[in-house]
Amino acid sequence: MPTLKESAEKFLQLKTIAVAGVSSTKKDAANYIFEKLKKAGYQVFAINPNATEIDGNPCYPNLASVPEKVDGVVIGTSPKVTLQIVEECAILGIQHAWMHQSFDGGSYSEEAEQFCKEHGIHLIPTGCPMMFCKPVDFPHKCIKWVLHATGKLPRTYA
Repeated sequence: MPTLKESAEKFLQLKTIAVAGVSSTKKDAANYIFEKLKKAGYQVFAINPNATEIDGNPCYPNLASVPEKVDGVVIGTSPKVTLQIVEECAILGIQHAWMHQSFDGGSYSEEAEQFCKEHGIHLIPTGCPMMFCKPVDFPHKCIKWVLHATGKLPRTYA
């Protein structure tokens, strides 16, 4: 059983990552993740069916419309959209997904997690890439510590 750290490191070795759930109207978790990954040198694509641009970056309505092969997807949508995203991953052959989750429920969907298991998608069902993408900022170091200490961020998972 891999540790969360091992799974995060594997995910962060990917070169092309889509971030589903970025917002054109407010800064939320998906926007911050998008910006962090971009600054860290990843080729990152914003996904939102209701926007064509996010902070000067093109935004795509779905994963199929991204002009490059996507290696992995960070899901920062509401849980009711998460299953749709992982279903699209399966259709497109995207084998890595990360459901953003912090103090709240985030994007986690039990149904989507089961779908990933059944379709061979390597899933990180909890946590935030910003807790692992170097350099990790102080607030995310603290969040990671608190979530581990309270048991809301498991060290291992199936």
